[in-house]
This record gives sequence, structure tokens and C-alpha cells, in this order.
Amino acid sequence: MSVIYLLLTISIIVAILFFFAFIYSVKSGQYDDSYTPSVRMLFDDELITDKQKKSTLD
Repeated sequence: MSVIYLLLTISIIVAILFFFAFIYSVKSGQYDDSYTPSVRMLFDDELITDKQKKSTLD
């Protein structure tokens, strides 16, 4: 039974550490860029066509 208390305590400590790491990453601006992922797929085709143009010119 004491093993359950030990594992429960360790899991709560690990969960708190991950929570503080998440809060730190949010405050440091890790998740601030919400615009680029929404338009990134729109510019993928242009990058492919640029590579194709370069290969046809060579």
C-alpha cells in the first residue's frame, strides 16, 4: 500500500513540473505565432514551383 502512496506522490510532482514548464513556455512567447501555421499551406506550392523552375533552367 505504501508503494501506491509513493507513486501517487511522484506522479503529482511530475505533473506539477510539467505544468510549470508549460506556464513558462507560454509566458516566454513559445505559442505567440498563431498566424503563420494558418497560411503556411498556402505558400507551399510557390516553394515547389520555384524549385521546379530552377531545375528546368539548369
